[in-house]
Parts: sequence; structure tokens; C-alpha cells
Amino acid sequence: MADKISVMITEDEIEKKVCELGAQISRDYAGKCVHLICVLKGSMFFTCELAKRITIPVTIDTMSVSSYGSGTESTGRVRIVKDLDEPVQDRDVLIVEDIIDSGNTLFYLMNLLGARAPKSLKLCTLLDKPERRVTSVKVDYCGFEIPDKFVVGYGLDYAQKYRNLPFIGVVEELDPEG
Repeated sequence: MADKISVMITEDEIEKKVCELGAQISRDYAGKCVHLICVLKGSMFFTCELAKRITIPVTIDTMSVSSYGSGTESTGRVRIVKDLDEPVQDRDVLIVEDIIDSGNTLFYLMNLLGARAPKSLKLCTLLDKPERRVTSVKVDYCGFEIPDKFVVGYGLDYAQKYRNLPFIGVVEELDPEG
């Protein structure tokens, strides 16, 4: 039996929303250079597509922060797997995330990067699950609010699979032999 995945958000819907977010960010940061922090691995697809639609100067760095193992539930324990390559001090920083669930990881990350004295620090996410939030985080740019379903595609994975799907899909049934 194969994993069963149904489409929640189509490729066209994602494309339209990424264009809208890029335009809004370009307006909000007009006259500035925005420093995107891509939270690996999940947000790499979103960060690349978003950066192409921002019309002001952009710099990009990557960071890997995890609170998930190979399962579908957050462990609640945040760890840095890969830190930034460049300092963020005096930069206009925009964290780009694939999904915000409990909020624990982003709360940790916002505090960590905020302590490094950026000029500004904001958060952009493709997907937000506000009903799952246990830690409050301010989302400045949000693509889609979604219900409490386990989703994959467009960078999001299940046990490192399905990141390459061009849409956001709901995992309806997992193959136990998977």
C-alpha cells in the first residue's frame, strides 16, 4: 500500500500567493535590502520562489532548526542543526518558514535572532496552523491558514519524502511499511 495524499492547495494557488507576498514584501521594504533567512529544509522551495518575486535587493542565508524527528508530531525540543553563515546585526531580516504549527520553533528562533541585533526582524510563512499554537508568535506575512492536518509538498516532508510535490497535500493514510 502506498501513502495516500490528497491535494489541499494547488500549484497555481501557491504561485498566485507567492506573487502576492513578494509584491507586499517589496512594498514594505521599499528602499531597503531584505535579508531572507531560509529555515532548512522545508522552506527552501518557498524561499527561492519568494526571492524571485521580490523586486528590491535581497540577500539570503540559511539556518536549520528542528523540533521534529522522523514522525508527524513536534518533539517540543528545539535544536540548531546549522547556524547562519553571516551576522544579522543592523540588517532588515525576514525569516522565511514553510509552516508554523506549535510556534515553539519560531518563538525560539525569533528570540535567538532578535538577540543578534538586527535592524528589524519579521516572519513570513507559507502555511500557518493557528489552532495548533502553544507558543505565541507574530506572523507578519502568511500565505495560507490551514486546518490541523499533516501536510506535505512544496518543501514539506514526511520522513524526508514528498518535498518535491508541486502542491500542498494532506497525508490521508500512511503506508506502515513506507
